[in-house]
Amino acid sequence: MTAGAQEGFNLISRLFVQPGVKIAIEDPCYAGAAHVFSSFGGALVPVPVDAQGLCTEYLAGCGASLAYVTPSHQFPTGVTMSFGRRRELLAWARSSGSYVVEDDYDSDFRYDGAPLAALAGLDANTSLIYLGTFSKSVGAGIRTGYMVVPKQLVGPVRQAKSLANYGHPWLDQIVLADFIDQGCFARHVRRIRQTYSEVRQALVESLNSHFGPTRISGADAGMHVMWTLPDHLPPVREVARIAADAGVGIYTLEAAGAHEIVAFRYPRAVVLGYAALTPEAIRKGIARLASALSREGVDLSPRFMRQRPSVLAAPGPQR
Repeated sequence: MTAGAQEGFNLISRLFVQPGVKIAIEDPCYAGAAHVFSSFGGALVPVPVDAQGLCTEYLAGCGASLAYVTPSHQFPTGVTMSFGRRRELLAWARSSGSYVVEDDYDSDFRYDGAPLAALAGLDANTSLIYLGTFSKSVGAGIRTGYMVVPKQLVGPVRQAKSLANYGHPWLDQIVLADFIDQGCFARHVRRIRQTYSEVRQALVESLNSHFGPTRISGADAGMHVMWTLPDHLPPVREVARIAADAGVGIYTLEAAGAHEIVAFRYPRAVVLGYAALTPEAIRKGIARLASALSREGVDLSPRFMRQRPSVLAAPGPQR
């Protein structure tokens, strides 16, 4: 048990990372993980992400002893790693003697299609370190996460944990265990999954309504989407400023907590979180953003609306 995924990153770094150790990491990625690995002296090896997740062909010969991935709902692009890429990633770990760190971010919330098995469920060669957390499904305030590690790492992880602290508060664990054992957690997740699905649909429909066919990735799972701004809108930072002035929160990748090693892979991408809002609040917010852009002289005329309605699209191969 850990104090969220962040303590998991620290424990892994304490065991595996020292100055010069190479870590293959999604680019862009979750800044919280990248900063911890870097703080221990790790050399981050950026691996691009496309519509199928981590581009595994970049791993051959990269010299990394660790690979960090968010396969269920990649942050920030939102794509889900394909089954084929999962197999290829584990094959690389097996052949290179490396470990894969699976941050199972947003895995509780999948709306379209059957969920894919976690990497940990596919690994038969004890090369997978799995990190999970209840921060999204129950609440970030309880600071409760967990690690599932190969048998050979159980002793070292316990030792590293004892150097950091002597364990997670037991009362939180007992209450959470009862919540799970009584079936309440499963019912809770089913209920909020339906709620989030409705809010997500309102977001997608509102974007399409006000901005024409919209390029969105990550809408089939999770609690956020990445929106690639159409060419007729101003640059990302300017749109974010206009939105903030209008009381609407949209975020650049950096402001959303993403870390880019190779800059400008997604120069027109913004992150839109929706779990804390109602469908009506989403509709009002997107309408307010469109009105604010119009007041700034941005052309939102019907000529952008004559194409076919958008389908949800993953990022293209420019990564």
